[in-house]
Amino acid sequence: MKTKIAIGLLVVLVLIQFIRPDLNQGEAATPQDITHAVQVPDDVMLTLKTSCYDCHSNHTNYPWYASINPVGMWLGHHIEEGKEELNFSTFAQYPKKKQDHKLEEIGEELEEGHMPLPAYTLIHTDTKLSEQQVKRVVEWVNAERQKLGVASEAH
Repeated sequence: MKTKIAIGLLVVLVLIQFIRPDLNQGEAATPQDITHAVQVPDDVMLTLKTSCYDCHSNHTNYPWYASINPVGMWLGHHIEEGKEELNFSTFAQYPKKKQDHKLEEIGEELEEGHMPLPAYTLIHTDTKLSEQQVKRVVEWVNAERQKLGVASEAH
């Protein structure tokens, strides 16, 4: 019985290798990207590209293990969810109010340590943000939100 289960699992694992989800291989820098909506200093852009763009842009640099399913399927789903929440490649298409809200969320997620995801930084150690990087991005977020002026319009 155990042998049949093991063989069955092995067959399923082999078969799912033929399922290939679409890869997120578009252009990260587009005419609608974040740099066309707000000013992004070079140091902040480097931080965003290093720690955020794999899940929150139209271009992902896939690790080797992404080609092995079910891991690749899980990563693909995770990237789609990340892009639905925030996509730096289409940020300029958002209405100003949504841009302001997304900037606010960026600051909150970083300050609370929710982003980048701890599971992601565990494997991709170069994406882990220092306190200084978090502080710098939060300062940038606050400055750009003031420039947008959306928050002050609500009061």
